[in-house]
Amino acid sequence: MISSVLTGGRPPERNTAMDWKNILPQLYRSRIDTRFVSHSEQLAVGASKFGGRPDVPTDFVWPVFETDTREDDQVKERPLAFLAQFDCAQLAALDKEGLLPHEGVLSFFYELGSQRWGYDPKDRGCAQVFWFKGPLAPAEFPAELEEEFRLPELAAELSGAADAPDFQDACPALEYPWTANDYRIFDQARRELGMDYPANRSQLLGWPDIIQNNMTLQCELISRGHYLGGSWENIPMEERSALRTPSVREWQLLFQLDTVENGDFELMFGDCGRIYFYIRREDLAQRRFDRVWLIQQCC
Repeated sequence: MISSVLTGGRPPERNTAMDWKNILPQLYRSRIDTRFVSHSEQLAVGASKFGGRPDVPTDFVWPVFETDTREDDQVKERPLAFLAQFDCAQLAALDKEGLLPHEGVLSFFYELGSQRWGYDPKDRGCAQVFWFKGPLAPAEFPAELEEEFRLPELAAELSGAADAPDFQDACPALEYPWTANDYRIFDQARRELGMDYPANRSQLLGWPDIIQNNMTLQCELISRGHYLGGSWENIPMEERSALRTPSVREWQLLFQLDTVENGDFELMFGDCGRIYFYIRREDLAQRRFDRVWLIQQCC
C-alpha cells in the first residue's frame, strides 16, 4: 500500500525523532520474488522463465542497440540478450497493488556485451521490455547474437511478499532530512520488522535492494537530458532538491535482476551487481513499456 505519507502527508520536523518502526509499514509495497531453477520438463509457451528462447508474436523484430563492447571497440548494432519473461496471469495473484497487466507476457532484454550503466541519455535502448498478447511461439536467436549471450533456460518460481524501502529511498519519500545517526535507528527498526537485506534477490515490483544510492532521482534527471557519468555539480542543486521526493513517488521498480547461477553457469553484472528496470507509474498504468529505464549498480 502507498500511505498518505507518500502522497502529500506532512513530513516530520527535523527535531522530531523518526519512529521508523511505525512509519516503515506505511511504506510497504507488494514484491514478487523470482527464483530461477533447473527444470526437467519442457516449459509451456509463455511460461515464466529465465533465458532460453523468448516466446514472441509472428511480427516480432529482435531488438538491437548500437554500441561497442568491453571486448570490441567497433560501434555497431548488436542484438540484445533475452533475460527473462513472465506470465502476467501468474503474476496477477501476487501483484497486490494491481500494477501489472493481467494477461500476456512481459519480456526483458539487455545488451550484455557493453552492460551499460544507465547514467547517459544515450544508453536508451540498451534495455527493452515488451508486453506480448495473443498467440506466441519461441523465437530463433539472431545469427549475430554471440553464443555466450544465449542464456540457458531456467524455470521461474514466484512468490509474493511485503517489501520495505531501503534508507536511501525512505528518506526522500518522506521528505525527511536525515543524518548519519538516523541510519542506525532505521536499520534496527527494519530488522525488527523482519525485513531482511538479502545477499541475492531478483524480483518484480516492490522497492529496490540498493547497492549504492537512490536511483529514482537518477531516472528523472536522465529523462530530462542530464548526463550523470561524472560530477553532478553542473546540475543546479535547486533542481535536484525539487525532484528528489517526486521521483520516488513517480518512478516504480519494475524488475530487479541479481546474479543468476546454475551449475557452471553464472551471469553477474559488474562486481556482484544488479540491474534495475524502472518505469514511471503513469507509464506502467498506460502499458508504455517502451519507456523503461535501466540502471546498473555494483559493489
